[in-house]
Amino acid sequence: MSTGSGARIPRQALWVEEPAIRWRMPDPVRTAAVRAVLIMSLTIIQAMVALLCTITGSWLAFPMLLSSVGSTVVATWSVLDVWVTRQVWNQRHGVVSVPSSSARRLRRERRAARRTARAAERERARIRRRGASSLSRA
Repeated sequence: MSTGSGARIPRQALWVEEPAIRWRMPDPVRTAAVRAVLIMSLTIIQAMVALLCTITGSWLAFPMLLSSVGSTVVATWSVLDVWVTRQVWNQRHGVVSVPSSSARRLRRERRAARRTARAAERERARIRRRGASSLSRA
Protein backbone atom coordinates (compact mmCIF):
# COMPACT_ATOMS: atom_id res chain seq x y z
CA MET A 1 0.00 0.00 0.00
CA SER A 2 1.73 3.16 -1.11
CA THR A 3 0.54 6.71 -0.91
CA GLY A 4 0.41 8.77 -4.01
CA SER A 5 2.04 11.77 -2.35
CA GLY A 6 5.47 10.15 -2.33
CA ALA A 7 6.16 11.05 1.31
CA ARG A 8 8.88 8.90 2.81
CA ILE A 9 8.96 7.74 6.40
CA PRO A 10 12.38 8.38 7.93
CA ARG A 11 14.12 5.17 8.88
CA GLN A 12 15.57 4.71 12.32
CA ALA A 13 19.14 3.50 12.49
CA LEU A 14 19.52 -0.20 13.15
CA TRP A 15 22.39 0.31 15.62
CA VAL A 16 22.43 3.25 18.00
CA GLU A 17 25.71 3.91 19.80
CA GLU A 18 25.19 4.66 23.48
CA PRO A 19 27.84 6.15 25.73
CA ALA A 20 29.53 3.73 28.09
CA ILE A 21 28.27 3.86 31.64
CA ARG A 22 31.59 2.70 33.08
CA TRP A 23 35.14 3.24 31.91
CA ARG A 24 36.96 0.36 30.28
CA MET A 25 39.17 -1.68 32.59
CA PRO A 26 42.92 -1.13 32.22
CA ASP A 27 44.67 -3.79 30.10
CA PRO A 28 46.54 -5.60 32.92
CA VAL A 29 43.38 -5.80 35.03
CA ARG A 30 41.32 -7.03 32.09
CA THR A 31 43.95 -9.67 31.28
CA ALA A 32 43.91 -10.91 34.88
CA ALA A 33 40.09 -10.95 34.88
CA VAL A 34 39.93 -13.00 31.67
CA ARG A 35 42.51 -15.41 33.09
CA ALA A 36 40.47 -15.75 36.29
CA VAL A 37 37.23 -16.42 34.40
CA LEU A 38 38.90 -19.12 32.28
CA ILE A 39 40.44 -20.80 35.33
CA MET A 40 37.14 -20.66 37.22
CA SER A 41 35.20 -22.15 34.31
CA LEU A 42 37.73 -24.98 33.95
CA THR A 43 37.49 -25.61 37.70
CA ILE A 44 33.71 -25.87 37.51
CA ILE A 45 33.95 -28.28 34.55
CA GLN A 46 36.52 -30.34 36.44
CA ALA A 47 34.30 -30.50 39.53
CA MET A 48 31.37 -31.60 37.36
CA VAL A 49 33.47 -34.37 35.79
CA ALA A 50 34.57 -35.47 39.28
CA LEU A 51 30.92 -35.62 40.37
CA LEU A 52 29.89 -37.64 37.32
CA CYS A 53 32.84 -40.01 37.81
CA THR A 54 31.81 -40.49 41.43
CA ILE A 55 28.19 -41.23 40.46
CA THR A 56 29.26 -43.78 37.85
CA GLY A 57 31.80 -45.39 40.16
CA SER A 58 34.75 -44.76 37.84
CA TRP A 59 38.33 -45.17 39.03
CA LEU A 60 38.95 -41.60 37.80
CA ALA A 61 36.75 -40.12 40.57
CA PHE A 62 39.43 -39.83 43.24
CA PRO A 63 42.13 -38.25 41.02
CA MET A 64 39.54 -35.82 39.62
CA LEU A 65 38.45 -34.91 43.14
CA LEU A 66 42.04 -34.15 44.16
CA SER A 67 42.66 -32.07 41.05
CA SER A 68 39.37 -30.21 41.63
CA VAL A 69 40.52 -29.23 45.10
CA GLY A 70 43.82 -28.00 43.65
CA SER A 71 42.01 -26.12 40.89
CA THR A 72 39.79 -24.44 43.48
CA VAL A 73 42.90 -23.11 45.22
CA VAL A 74 44.27 -21.85 41.89
CA ALA A 75 40.92 -20.24 41.00
CA THR A 76 40.82 -18.45 44.35
CA TRP A 77 44.38 -17.25 43.76
CA SER A 78 43.45 -15.95 40.30
CA VAL A 79 40.52 -13.95 41.68
CA LEU A 80 42.85 -12.44 44.28
CA ASP A 81 45.27 -11.67 41.44
CA VAL A 82 42.57 -9.58 39.72
CA TRP A 83 42.00 -7.61 42.92
CA VAL A 84 45.72 -7.07 43.56
CA THR A 85 46.39 -6.08 39.94
CA ARG A 86 43.58 -3.52 40.10
CA GLN A 87 44.93 -2.04 43.34
CA VAL A 88 48.47 -1.85 41.97
CA TRP A 89 47.28 -0.21 38.75
CA ASN A 90 45.26 2.36 40.73
CA GLN A 91 48.26 3.19 42.91
CA ARG A 92 50.69 3.51 40.01
CA HIS A 93 48.50 5.42 37.59
CA GLY A 94 46.24 7.28 39.97
CA VAL A 95 42.50 7.46 39.96
CA VAL A 96 40.40 10.43 39.00
CA SER A 97 38.72 11.33 42.24
CA VAL A 98 35.13 12.43 41.88
CA PRO A 99 33.73 14.00 45.03
CA SER A 100 30.61 12.39 46.33
CA SER A 101 27.35 14.26 46.40
CA SER A 102 27.59 14.63 50.20
CA ALA A 103 31.01 16.29 49.92
CA ARG A 104 29.66 18.58 47.22
CA ARG A 105 26.64 19.44 49.39
CA LEU A 106 28.83 20.24 52.43
CA ARG A 107 31.09 22.45 50.32
CA ARG A 108 28.05 24.26 48.92
CA GLU A 109 26.68 24.84 52.45
CA ARG A 110 30.03 26.18 53.70
CA ARG A 111 30.30 28.48 50.70
CA ALA A 112 26.78 29.83 51.31
CA ALA A 113 27.57 30.40 55.01
CA ARG A 114 30.75 32.32 54.11
CA ARG A 115 28.83 34.37 51.58
CA THR A 116 26.16 35.37 54.13
CA ALA A 117 28.84 36.16 56.73
CA ARG A 118 30.65 38.44 54.25
CA ALA A 119 27.38 40.15 53.31
CA ALA A 120 26.54 40.71 56.98
CA GLU A 121 30.03 42.14 57.63
CA ARG A 122 29.69 44.52 54.66
CA GLU A 123 26.30 45.62 55.96
CA ARG A 124 27.72 46.30 59.46
CA ALA A 125 30.63 48.24 57.97
CA ARG A 126 28.23 50.31 55.85
CA ILE A 127 26.03 51.09 58.87
CA ARG A 128 29.11 52.07 60.91
CA ARG A 129 30.34 54.42 58.16
CA ARG A 130 26.93 56.00 57.67
CA GLY A 131 26.24 56.21 61.41
CA ALA A 132 29.57 57.91 62.19
CA SER A 133 28.94 60.81 59.81
CA SER A 134 25.35 61.44 60.93
CA LEU A 135 26.07 61.82 64.67
CA SER A 136 25.64 65.27 66.11
CA ARG A 137 28.76 66.96 67.37
CA ALA A 138 27.74 68.32 70.71
